[in-house]
Amino acid sequence: MDEKISTATAQISGDAAEFPAKAAQNAISRLVRCLFAERLLDPDALLWARDGRQAWLPLWQTRRVLHFSELRLAPAGTLRNRGQIEVLDATGARYRLEAPSALIREVAPSLAVTPAPDGLDQLLRDVDNSMRNDVLARHHRERWSAELREQIDKAGATGFLGYLEGNLPPHLAAMTLDQWGALEGHPFYPTWKAKPGLAPEDVVALSPEFGARVRLRVAALRGDWAYVEKMPHVAGYSEWFAENFPDLWRDWVEALKARGNSPEDWLPLPVHTWHLENFVRREFAPEIEAGVFDPEGPEIESLPSMSFRTMLPETREPRPFIKLPVAIWMTSEQRTLQAKSIHMGPRLSKLISDILAKEDDLRSGLEIFTEELGAILRHPDTGDEHPGRFLSVVYRDTDALARRDGLLPVTVAALLTAGPIDGRPLICELVGRNGDESEAAVAAFFRVYARTVVRPALAMYLLYGIAFEAHQQNSTILFDDLGLPRKLLIRDFGDGRSFAPLFKARGYELKPFSRKGILPTTFDDDIGLVRSFVIDACFVCHLHEIALCLTEQYSLSDASLWRILKEETEAAFGALRPRMRSDAFWLAEREAFLEQPWPTRSVLRMHLERYRDYRVEHRLPNPLASSG
Repeated sequence: MDEKISTATAQISGDAAEFPAKAAQNAISRLVRCLFAERLLDPDALLWARDGRQAWLPLWQTRRVLHFSELRLAPAGTLRNRGQIEVLDATGARYRLEAPSALIREVAPSLAVTPAPDGLDQLLRDVDNSMRNDVLARHHRERWSAELREQIDKAGATGFLGYLEGNLPPHLAAMTLDQWGALEGHPFYPTWKAKPGLAPEDVVALSPEFGARVRLRVAALRGDWAYVEKMPHVAGYSEWFAENFPDLWRDWVEALKARGNSPEDWLPLPVHTWHLENFVRREFAPEIEAGVFDPEGPEIESLPSMSFRTMLPETREPRPFIKLPVAIWMTSEQRTLQAKSIHMGPRLSKLISDILAKEDDLRSGLEIFTEELGAILRHPDTGDEHPGRFLSVVYRDTDALARRDGLLPVTVAALLTAGPIDGRPLICELVGRNGDESEAAVAAFFRVYARTVVRPALAMYLLYGIAFEAHQQNSTILFDDLGLPRKLLIRDFGDGRSFAPLFKARGYELKPFSRKGILPTTFDDDIGLVRSFVIDACFVCHLHEIALCLTEQYSLSDASLWRILKEETEAAFGALRPRMRSDAFWLAEREAFLEQPWPTRSVLRMHLERYRDYRVEHRLPNPLASSG
């Protein structure tokens, strides 16, 4: 342990001066991946060297050529840039592209879409901001890693995961891993760390990748100005809050009475303190003045999760997650909490819980974070909830993290994040727990992993029409003491998509949410939007990335893990066929998952077009169709 930690310390310390260059290279690699995946640049136009590593791309509009010194083509049309990019012009001169801004400007005339008037400039600003935050985060990660290595060594623990299991309550161990995994971000977001509305010191103070602790203010909202959505077992908002946050409730009641208000007329409403001081006091000044919203109240310290605005109170006994709006632009979107999330989170939680109560096989491999309760500011006369997207809350139960069965919850993004000891992705620590990291052992591990994710995700979709957004942030895997995956744990149902004819045919109901200007999530006619949700989040952004990571770490043959994923997907379809509504439906869905190109969100194009359409998709080559 000492020798390994010493070597890792020297390596990480030596890299610190290179963080800006590494951030630039990371941003360039992400842009290259997005540009070709979304076919903003034509991947078929690449001219490959015989070794399959170098490639040239003619840019006919400007009579230039891009030369990629180390470009790898992986399944699903994934292009991974690992080397330098040079420009060759018509005179024969060549120069290296050192910054992502240079790459963007070079390819701009050749893009397959016309950006919005400010699209390129906004992209350049966001990528630059993302890089600066990347450098900040990696400097912090160096210090955090050094502290952890010292603690792990002192405890005599076997690995980072073993140390957390042995030294923290299960819910805090899981939350530490969630924050640890916040470093890397969404695989197809070139601006994944962009927070242009925050000063650097606020980025550090508020962001999970810095191990942040953030105080929440428990303010007060007039009860007649609130819409409340709850699961059936919740008696009432105030009763639930008092039961789950007894100390906060007592302090809130006493403070409210001291200001001459009757607690029976108000609801406790947590507010992110940055949001309160930088947005709410200004934008909701009329409501404060009119006695509709009282910004005073007790505070609680919380841990921001990977999503930045879903907070876990830092208490030894687990308390519910608190999901809040924060008026900050992140990854090109303002992190509001719309009425749709308030209404649909508890409703979908109820529907899924009812299904699991009757499905033994599903329940044995699937758990969810139920969203028990939500509230939003709503005008009592007009019913308008739109301003409430900045004054709202959803509470998420944490029972699934308070394990008593020895299983370790790990958010999927953390599995792909370098650990503090040897710099390898944390998934390698789990693979190696039995002492065998041979190709056969890695393949066996991935087979169990794929089965753990695919079977419940496809069962809920194919039988009940419910699509989990099972990407790296919303998916948690429960691992046993041997490092093997045992269950899938899913969160975040506010934007979950569903196909009503399937769950209705099995006797279930779900009240849909419909508002002008808000995209619907419950569909009656076209299952395609529900299917693409599953494929994009679960297969493209999750399983495909796990397969890429393991293939690279263990130098596996390019298609081996995708063959396993294909076999497990085929097995899931085979097991579900007798229960599906028709053979025609089974055949069509099987073809969509196993043979047809995979639909996924065109994030870079949406950014360039300034989000005039939030449902732009492109299609990737299906790696299961070509995996033999």
